[in-house]
Amino acid sequence: MRDLDLTIGRLHSEYAIGASPVDAVDHVYRALEAADDPGIFITLVSEADAKARARSLPKFDLAKMPLWGVPFAVKDNIDVAGIPTTAGCREFAYVPKESAPVVDALLAAGAILIGKTNLDQFAAGLVGVRTPYPVPRNAIDPTVVPGGSSSGSAVAVARGIVSFALGTDTAGSGRIPAALNNIVGLKPTRGALSTRGVVPACRTLDCVSVFATTADEAWKVTSLIAGYDEADPYSRRVSSGSPSIPPLVRVGVPNDKSAIFGSEIARSAFSSALAAFPDFGAQITPIDLSPFFAVASRLYEGAWVAERYAAIREFIEKKPEALFPLTRTIIEGSRRLSAADAFADQYRMAEFARSTAHVWNDIDVLVVPSMPDVCTVAEITADPLVPNRKLGTYTNFVNLLDLCAISVPGPFGSDGRAAGVTLIAPAGRDAMLVAMAAEIHSRAGVTIGATDHALPEPQARSRAAPAGTTALAVVGAHLSGMPLNRELTARGATFIRVTATDASYRLYALPGGPPQRPGLIRTAAGAPITVEIWAMTPTAFGDFVAGIPAPLGIGTVHLADGSAVKGFLCEGQATEGARDVTSFGGWRAFVASQREPAPAV
Repeated sequence: MRDLDLTIGRLHSEYAIGASPVDAVDHVYRALEAADDPGIFITLVSEADAKARARSLPKFDLAKMPLWGVPFAVKDNIDVAGIPTTAGCREFAYVPKESAPVVDALLAAGAILIGKTNLDQFAAGLVGVRTPYPVPRNAIDPTVVPGGSSSGSAVAVARGIVSFALGTDTAGSGRIPAALNNIVGLKPTRGALSTRGVVPACRTLDCVSVFATTADEAWKVTSLIAGYDEADPYSRRVSSGSPSIPPLVRVGVPNDKSAIFGSEIARSAFSSALAAFPDFGAQITPIDLSPFFAVASRLYEGAWVAERYAAIREFIEKKPEALFPLTRTIIEGSRRLSAADAFADQYRMAEFARSTAHVWNDIDVLVVPSMPDVCTVAEITADPLVPNRKLGTYTNFVNLLDLCAISVPGPFGSDGRAAGVTLIAPAGRDAMLVAMAAEIHSRAGVTIGATDHALPEPQARSRAAPAGTTALAVVGAHLSGMPLNRELTARGATFIRVTATDASYRLYALPGGPPQRPGLIRTAAGAPITVEIWAMTPTAFGDFVAGIPAPLGIGTVHLADGSAVKGFLCEGQATEGARDVTSFGGWRAFVASQREPAPAV
């Protein structure tokens, strides 16, 4: 078989015309030899065993095994049955009898495990060099750190050795290595993926993350391994919907006061990424990130360092000399903190969360540089602490504030080094971030990782409500970009499409507000009214409907294509004294007319 592009879609296209996963495994080990990088894997599955797994797969059927024959890697702080888990520390190693649920789900989907990857010891770092094992080399520029803590996972994907890899993310470990190696790093909503079978860093903050060649493939993997785990006390029921981009997405970026860059090259790379952005329907809004940075400072200055100590307390107290020296210094430093300090930090964090929450009233997505600048091996050798902390400028606050995020490649800097942007949103909005990231990636002008393989086109988005959801026609202040849209997105609603009602409706601007509300009435003499269709789970839909105030309600709305969905309707008597705005064809057009200055007389 010729040199393979291991993106999942292209690999499956090869399988569909008769290629064998045994050949793909052969490619994996030849690519690993060519990389000549002993730092990527801590434990490598033998080629013979990987090929045996490939031969044992049942008949090619993606409906039954959606990751059939796809090679992957796992960060070595995530359990795989029968393979040592080291967390980057030889003396800590143990051989688990069971795999983490996320690994079991991948194997059940037909994926082929290649090995356990290197990391900053005990996931304590963003540079990827805090390891007693050989340090993985950055796939784009070996003078730059590989990024951590999920260093080996990111490099393995970037070099085309595996199709995807699992990492973990507490302070940015699933995003920084992705940005430094020109791949995608998805950090899902906290609790959406089980962390059972993961050696904890900060148990209350940890997430399993996914490294992949594209945003769509990161989502494919994430969707397959997501789900509530009764045995994981930090697991949550998260409804993230399906990837889609609403007609209007309000995007925020750091304002001049809070845009932090290490060099003019980095600043220019971020500007280039923004210049290439797709039209998301709304102007970009500058946001002061100072309150977010105040949150980030607590991760390594506050009580969460003590949580790292608690995670390995028994081991570090018995064998402190076994730790990587810098890791030991950082974690043992938490001994100065008391239980009172921990409570004080919790109180402070509650204040920070409240002070940043209002930002999401004005924007839907925050777009930031994935990091202020690259960090070279020489810089981290000269100063092991400050450059590491700078890398986390735009990542450290995300888990503390219960946000989701995805790092996606942007245009390279003028120095030829990888650069990227990160999209951040409140919990549960992962799917929208994925769809936006796919469009941004397609305009970045980059290849996949360190390979010469071109990016596939972003996947076509479905215009049908996902199975098991309820379609809802939205006509007014719940439209994308409008004041009440957050009532949908906060419940995991997915945007489906823009359409129109049939010609039997009239639209009114009801008295009162703010926000000003529309009233949609079915009548014999009407006109088509533009609506957005969103989809929600039955539970979310019921919760949403319970909060709708009179005179509005939910009924059946008939669409121009002859179908019918649930939607907002208004009691007829409420239109007395209301303004008939049917002629505008929709609420968005009416609201826009209210903002336009009156013509000069």
